[in-house]
Amino acid sequence: MADENATEPVNTTETTEQAVKPAAPKPSAMPKPHAPSPAAFAKKAPAARVAAPSPAGFSEADIKQAEAFGRVDDNGTVFVKEGESEREVGQFPDVSKEEALALYARRYLDLKAKLDTLEARLKSKNIKPREIDDSIKMLSEETEAPAVVGDIASLKAQFEALKTAGEAKKAEISEARKAAMAKAIEGRTAIVEKAEELAASLGENTNWRSTADKFRALFDEWQAHQRNNVRIDKKDADELWKRFSAARTTFNQGRRKWAQARDNERKEARTVKEEIIKEANELKDSTAWGETSHRFQELMDRWKQAGRAGRNEDDELWAQFREAADAFFNARQADRDQISADEKQNLAAKEELLVKAEALVPVADEKAAKHARQELAKIQEEWDQIGYVPRDDMRRIEGRLDAVDKQIKAVEDAAWKQSDPEADARKSSFEEQLNAQLAELDQKIAAESDPKKKAKLEAEKATKEQWLNAVK
Repeated sequence: MADENATEPVNTTETTEQAVKPAAPKPSAMPKPHAPSPAAFAKKAPAARVAAPSPAGFSEADIKQAEAFGRVDDNGTVFVKEGESEREVGQFPDVSKEEALALYARRYLDLKAKLDTLEARLKSKNIKPREIDDSIKMLSEETEAPAVVGDIASLKAQFEALKTAGEAKKAEISEARKAAMAKAIEGRTAIVEKAEELAASLGENTNWRSTADKFRALFDEWQAHQRNNVRIDKKDADELWKRFSAARTTFNQGRRKWAQARDNERKEARTVKEEIIKEANELKDSTAWGETSHRFQELMDRWKQAGRAGRNEDDELWAQFREAADAFFNARQADRDQISADEKQNLAAKEELLVKAEALVPVADEKAAKHARQELAKIQEEWDQIGYVPRDDMRRIEGRLDAVDKQIKAVEDAAWKQSDPEADARKSSFEEQLNAQLAELDQKIAAESDPKKKAKLEAEKATKEQWLNAVK
């Protein structure tokens, strides 16, 4: 198929001379025209005078070689030898035979130059089939019965060789075009498959903006491929475009559905967050610090679960929610600051009581313990009325007060044990047991000859003696 971008057929520069119209070819058997009489010649219109032919890049040797195939009669009629015969190719009166013969020889060389030019063009990579066809058609007409003087047989043989070479070149171009077209189809198919793969991968986790950029890049690649590669057949092009367009349509429809669903989600999120803001405004003036703090935490959890209402709207809604939350938490913090100040005052008061309590100990006897207990009870009553102290100081001051109570209680317990009959009975029984065990150990020690065993018995006896001293 001829390419629409084919160039014009080969056409070299024509010779600058204007020759008379060549005569129709005549068989060599026809009688040669006789020379006209002076009167008849005078009646003829004067022939167009042709300027002397220019060299046109032809050497004298080339011209002479071509002239060898022609002759000029006395009337200026030019003939060319073609095989075993000759034919008339034109007439060039009022010039010398040499000038007439040289003109037609140059015409031969001009025609041969056209053949040579086509031969060179057939070796070019950018020649088009239409250029070959048009050039062959033109040269076919010009070489059929050329009005030139030269080696016509060689000229026609060269033309036939060019026809064969032209067909081979067209076949080569056709194969190259098929290969280029196959490669172009392959490249464009790869673009289509990428688009179809993107369309098939769409889902809930799709990054629509990123995927849109990828489709845009594929479309740019498609357009660049059209510009920079051979034109493929309309059927293949339409089929591939249909697939590519279908993939883009699938993406666009999916993105529209996603955008619509996102808009619905944002509307729902806005409604939920507006309700949360309403509840926050109802709670912001509450002084039930613990319960309301818990409620605000629940509102925050609901806010996070509500989703996004759009960037600008989210910022606006969040500012409204934070305003209500800050109002409550700032009030709670102010209350805590006041409590902290009160607790510090309470701490100072309790530390003063501790000084009084710690002055009650140590106690020497049961009577002193009883008095200390009474004074400590008064201090504890006043202690309870003071109220809370900072959490970090609570254990420290409570521990100091407990230490005073324990010292007093230790004396009280000791006095009680001394006056407890049951305790005395238990003490006497234990003392008797220890005395009996010590007597038995004395016997074992006296009878034992092994130094190690004897040392062990003596250690046991020393321990029991210490117990005995403790209970006496």
